[in-house]
Amino acid sequence: MKIVVGMLLGWQFAAELLTLDEYLMYIPCMAKNLSLTPVERDFFKTVAQAAFTNPFSQTRIELDRSIAGTDADMSWDELVELATARIDERLAQLRKTGRDDLTRYGAEDRDLLRTAFLFDIYHRYRQLFDEFILKQQAAGDTPVPLRFARELLSKISALGMNETESQRYLGIFYQIRRAFYFIETALTGLSPSMNALRLQLWNNIFTCNINWYERHLWNRMEDFSTLLLGETGTGKGAAAAAIGRSGFIPFNDRKGCFTESFTRNFIAINLSQYPESLLESELFGHKKGAFTGAIENHEGIFSRCTPHGSIFLDEIGDVSIPVQIKLLQVLQERTFAPVGSHERLRFHGRVIAATNRSLEDLRRTGQFRDDFYYRLCSDIITVPPLRQRIQEEPRELEALIGSILQRMIGEAAVPYARLVREAVARDTGTNYPWGGNVRELEQAVRRIIITRHYRGDVNSAPAGQLDRLAAGIEAGSMDAQALLADYCALLYRRFGTYEEVARRTKLDRRTVKKYVLMVIGEEQKDGE
Repeated sequence: MKIVVGMLLGWQFAAELLTLDEYLMYIPCMAKNLSLTPVERDFFKTVAQAAFTNPFSQTRIELDRSIAGTDADMSWDELVELATARIDERLAQLRKTGRDDLTRYGAEDRDLLRTAFLFDIYHRYRQLFDEFILKQQAAGDTPVPLRFARELLSKISALGMNETESQRYLGIFYQIRRAFYFIETALTGLSPSMNALRLQLWNNIFTCNINWYERHLWNRMEDFSTLLLGETGTGKGAAAAAIGRSGFIPFNDRKGCFTESFTRNFIAINLSQYPESLLESELFGHKKGAFTGAIENHEGIFSRCTPHGSIFLDEIGDVSIPVQIKLLQVLQERTFAPVGSHERLRFHGRVIAATNRSLEDLRRTGQFRDDFYYRLCSDIITVPPLRQRIQEEPRELEALIGSILQRMIGEAAVPYARLVREAVARDTGTNYPWGGNVRELEQAVRRIIITRHYRGDVNSAPAGQLDRLAAGIEAGSMDAQALLADYCALLYRRFGTYEEVARRTKLDRRTVKKYVLMVIGEEQKDGE
């Protein structure tokens, strides 16, 4: 039953009609201080937990389900939409009953509501941020104006934030959206190990508690170096780029844009491609006349790195001890000097390093300094090999092929996906080890588009088996039976069936099986 609140209370908005329940909720507004009901407090506590929880975690999914009030099977995007709609309903109710003034709540309720309002504002602008990221990506290193900045800043400042705080939250909103975008789009995969990788990358950017990051660390992440480990071709570069392009970038209110483009905030260098005589110049720069051929000043990557940027040092395991010492000094003192100069320059960025070599072995043999290692390893992330991902989730290969084709040819990729999947299954079999990992798969997709076939890389077979076969052939120590047995076992590991091996070797299936079991039996004896 409706009652006319204005008529009962003599207020100026006599025309507004509220239900009796809404009227009872309205009564606290007459007091100086406001407080949330127990039900509201529990709801907004769940919202605050969701706001500070890694979006790639199972915990976040469960929190979103709780907010949305559903157990229905749906995509995460659909779940987030439903959850944010529920939050918006609750906040609209507070506005309708005049209980949205945060200054009238106690500290705990005020913090919960502030988080909920910020969460709501962020999700209202998700799509606009996504469109802006694509515009900035297309524009390159020139910062693009943020057309909706005034509107968004106005909504943030309405929560009681001053100008500096409002601009900082705008920067954090933009950073959160970039991080989600680059982690999700650059690191495709359905396997548990890829889910774990995405979760680790998010924590690397925002720490394991984004509340800590937002309060204390958003402008101090240069002190946290990252070491990426993994086989060649696994995607360490993509992981590094996701971190490097997701750093905090301040907003320039006067110019109406962010101070830098995220495309300029990430600088990568492959350390193994330079001779040592030139590597220091590429890293630290040099002064004119510093050495023969230095005909002008050269700015190294540490000089070019922006204050909130990141430098990616790929193949860090290949650098010499003298270069390690100089890099260690940069990490410890945050300063460096160009070759041929005594001037110390300040480095403000963050360092990400990667290697496919065993640092444990390199440290044991004295080729990699322990003190340098301990300066690099604030966080260590291992990128999983493709064979592990496929073993965990058979659909992984299909998802990756779709993603690779999408990047190559866009929406026209769908008809090609089936062709590529069938060719991979036909030509490589189910147990192909993909020694070149995702990089090999990308080339396999290209070769299939050109030739309709990908026979695989013989070097993708297990290293021990290939080494043994090659060594036996080189030494002339293998008889015909041993040679044929090892070759049959190699093909069986690649294609997975005796029938396929028999077809390729033109041997009887029973003979193939005998040879394969003979090799496997010998390997098991060696492993005992």
